[in-house]
Amino acid sequence: MSVAEKLATELRRRGISDVLGDSTTIAAYSSDAGLYRVPPLVVVRPRHRDEVATALEVCRELGVPMTSRGGGTSLCGNAVGTGVIVDFSRHMTKVLEIDPESATATVEAGVVQSELQKVAKPHGLLFGPDPSSFTRCTIGGMIGNNACGTRTLGYGKTVDNVVSMRVLTAHGEEMVLHSPVASSTQTADSGTLARLNKVAHSDLSTIRTEFGRFGRQVSGYALEHLLPEKKFDVARMMVGTEGTLTVVTEATVQLATEPKVKILVVLGYPDIGTAGDATPSLLRFDLTACEGIDKRIVDVVRERRGMHAVPPLPNGAAWLFVEVVGQSREEARAKAEELADNSGAVDTLIEENPLTAAALWRIRADGAGLSARSPAGKPAHAGWEDAAVPPQMLGSYLRDLDDLMAEYGCTGIPYGHFGDGCMHIRIDLPLDKPDGQKVYRNFVIAGAQLIKQYGGSLSGEHGDGRARSELLPYMYSPAAISLFQQVKRVFDPDNLLNPGVMVNPAAVDADLRIPAAPPLRKNLMFGYHGDGGDFTQAVHRCTGVGKCRADNSGAGGVMCPSYLATREEKDSTRGRARVLQEMLNGTAVNKGWASPEVHEALDLCLSCKGCASDCPTGVDMAMYKAEVLHQTYKNKVRPPSHYSLGWLPRWSKLAAISPKLVNTTTKIGGSLALKAAGADPRRNIPPFAPVTFRSWFTRTQNDRRDSGDPVVLFVDSFTNYFTPEVGVATVKVLEAAGLRPQLTDRQQCCGLTWISTGQLDAASRILGRTVRELTPFTGQGVPVVGMEPSCTGVFRSDAGELLGESAARPVAENFFTLAELLADRGWVPPSLEGTKVVAQPHCHHHAVMGWSADAALLANAGATVERLGGCCGLAGNFGVEQGHYEVSVKVAEHQLLPAVRAASEDTVILADGFSCRTQLHDLAPRDGHHLAELLAAVLD
Repeated sequence: MSVAEKLATELRRRGISDVLGDSTTIAAYSSDAGLYRVPPLVVVRPRHRDEVATALEVCRELGVPMTSRGGGTSLCGNAVGTGVIVDFSRHMTKVLEIDPESATATVEAGVVQSELQKVAKPHGLLFGPDPSSFTRCTIGGMIGNNACGTRTLGYGKTVDNVVSMRVLTAHGEEMVLHSPVASSTQTADSGTLARLNKVAHSDLSTIRTEFGRFGRQVSGYALEHLLPEKKFDVARMMVGTEGTLTVVTEATVQLATEPKVKILVVLGYPDIGTAGDATPSLLRFDLTACEGIDKRIVDVVRERRGMHAVPPLPNGAAWLFVEVVGQSREEARAKAEELADNSGAVDTLIEENPLTAAALWRIRADGAGLSARSPAGKPAHAGWEDAAVPPQMLGSYLRDLDDLMAEYGCTGIPYGHFGDGCMHIRIDLPLDKPDGQKVYRNFVIAGAQLIKQYGGSLSGEHGDGRARSELLPYMYSPAAISLFQQVKRVFDPDNLLNPGVMVNPAAVDADLRIPAAPPLRKNLMFGYHGDGGDFTQAVHRCTGVGKCRADNSGAGGVMCPSYLATREEKDSTRGRARVLQEMLNGTAVNKGWASPEVHEALDLCLSCKGCASDCPTGVDMAMYKAEVLHQTYKNKVRPPSHYSLGWLPRWSKLAAISPKLVNTTTKIGGSLALKAAGADPRRNIPPFAPVTFRSWFTRTQNDRRDSGDPVVLFVDSFTNYFTPEVGVATVKVLEAAGLRPQLTDRQQCCGLTWISTGQLDAASRILGRTVRELTPFTGQGVPVVGMEPSCTGVFRSDAGELLGESAARPVAENFFTLAELLADRGWVPPSLEGTKVVAQPHCHHHAVMGWSADAALLANAGATVERLGGCCGLAGNFGVEQGHYEVSVKVAEHQLLPAVRAASEDTVILADGFSCRTQLHDLAPRDGHHLAELLAAVLD
């Protein structure tokens, strides 16, 4: 029995119910959002604080390290470790109490910040610190890192909002620490605290001169709170210690009231250094936020999400986003105007529309992910990520940082909390090159020396972790470093808690994840054009910011439906990427493409492509899954569903010879047929249409108009063989728009079902044949319109990766959704006034094409639309395959099914995707309708 197995066995024997030691979990937890990979032995997900105490007891007895982890969004390796990872985010997620009178909340350590906000909101309260990862970071993690966020100017850092916390020391002592200190309840007679007090008094002069010098001095232990004049506030000192001194199980935090009015002021400057220079003079306006970005990040947003994703900005190449508040609109507006007039900006914008302001703030919130590619198009890395200087020195620091990057031949996209002097940047240091580790080490040392020159802090909010702990001697004197060591010995003399961080640190260039994984460019099916043809670089797009662990569906997002159903890290986009990364370095996952861990992690991936658009770094897990399936089963026998569902267009063509006979046969032997096909017997087999769409089109050719601009109607297999009524409606709408639909000579296919099952050789042949037949049309300027969103998405996305950009581009650029083509032609839709619509955009529609054209068409028609986010749960072959039914249903229950149940009978359920309509028919049951059907119905 291995050490890990013995450890897991002992933890379970002591009564801990959720202990994971399988290699898939170990791979998924091998990294956080930082650069480091440190596979643990075991992952414990405690259900209550007694289980935390038991896990700590076992670790102490066996001499195994323990590392606390919340959402795993730490950017500098704070939440990885070689022993036991304690993941608080799975079970210890309760808001225990909201006290409106004292404006406090008591929470377990695993409560996500945004969930606390939801519970506090009905009381008119909120938790002030708001890091960009607020939808997935936990309160315990925020305490560990002393998280700050955008509105620190208004609400302070986490340390300023902690009232008390319940902690466990390494030797098992439970303590309740209060701030401000309450002598009647704090364990003043604790020997631990007495020893700590003795350490603090041994060198008060060092503490007074080196600590608490400016607001964003987050690096190291905040020893200033131990000063007599601070009343020996151990609770506040404990904030930001990154789980190296104690394990936090519960906390009471201070809540604040939401200001009545907020106005965003956007100030334009010629460059980011000038924006930094202007910042100090703005702080006199009592701001709640002062954030800075420059055109480099705006350009990335426009490139990734389209021009519409960035609302109009003032003139300039760098901008400050400044938030002012007031008790009335007039008060806030007056503040905004005074600030704009005195900002020294080249141009200004006062934005009072909350929706537009939210879109602007979203650019800043997604900064950590959007900046994962540098302006040079290379992978950009955290590590030197959030250093801070006193705000009055920010402009000069930014210029010197630019000079330092130029000296090393690297670039990055800067953004950050300008009002606090805290700057975020990911830098394209060559970690994938042979000398990359050395270059990285030299750069961060030079950066530390630069920070020392400005009297700054290595970290302004993310903590030190493995990325900066070794650099602390550049910032602090030997006397201060000695104090850190003494404090560590008071609480954790055996170095059990998060070793390698803060005290006795690991080397800054040790255990780096990217150098451990060699490039993989040979024998791949997809081109990975955005990643230099390198599968390794593609998989390492995942930096771990963890947006896939958040519920993005409320904003119309899709990612990541399987994680929302299971809440398992391995089922998140990040977890899957980590397992693939471990496959590439060949350690924890060591059987290549066929590794069981890889297939376990990918099994519940719906191939929805939601991550391709919703992940800030552009991870496309559907593509990676298809590549894995192709490489695994190349020249081998495949699972039955690959032949049945993967070859569906082929079987449908045969079934069309005698659809009535096939429908009767499948109805009689449906359950057995489904099982034999690798499908779940609880599914229904959709009936084949008695007449295919192509047959109808040919038969009615002479009855239709022969005038108007030509348009090629791409006839997908689903429309042709199952739902020809969608094709009929599409023809009717196109003709009403003055267009003349025509078809290709033969039935063509996009190869989607072959792609999703990883049969990429066949997919390339099929897709290539179709592209060759469509190219003469598009070459003459004839547009192609797709009826099935997933097939349209193939031509707009996958085709370029499978066939090459040059071959696919002529068709991709002229392939439209129905709504896009109608908008392009300026068609005025018929009135839908009084029509209520619940719309389920297909995942590929959302991810590849975007649904804005459809939304605009429906709005122009006067329909009342409730747009759903998330996935329907069927997702092509996924929800039909054996082993996926329960998750498929649970995904559907997230948004789609509740919305349909709540809809009135006269509400139209709009679902362009065949999968979405099939899921509705199976589970609602309620018929879904294609956009073309909705429009055609009101054309008469």
